[in-house]
Amino acid sequence: MDSAMYAAATGGQVFGYVLILIAGVAVVVALVWAVRLGMKVRDREPSPPRPHEQPRPPASGPVHETSEVREPDAVPRAADESERLTPHELNAAGSRRADDQRRRRWSPGSSGSFGSGGSGRT
Repeated sequence: MDSAMYAAATGGQVFGYVLILIAGVAVVVALVWAVRLGMKVRDREPSPPRPHEQPRPPASGPVHETSEVREPDAVPRAADESERLTPHELNAAGSRRADDQRRRRWSPGSSGSFGSGGSGRT
């Protein structure tokens, strides 16, 4: 029986097991190295802000959002067709504040959900 165990131990399978063991140890070493490197990098980063360093709302109170109706702003035409407009001659935004600030309301029966054109109410 002893000779059969020695013969099995010297076979090609043991070499494969040793390779798997070495690869596993290499993966563990690489993971430990990566964690230690990450800890060193984190130690060099600035600490998070303390409570008294956190942003505060302005003394005048919180800033509220505003809502306004916008309409598209047409691109101005050049005086002469051969002339090109430069960036400073164009408007800063693609839309402008509408003269009529009343909100458009949905009228029942005008369209279905998501503009499908179906009956508005069932």
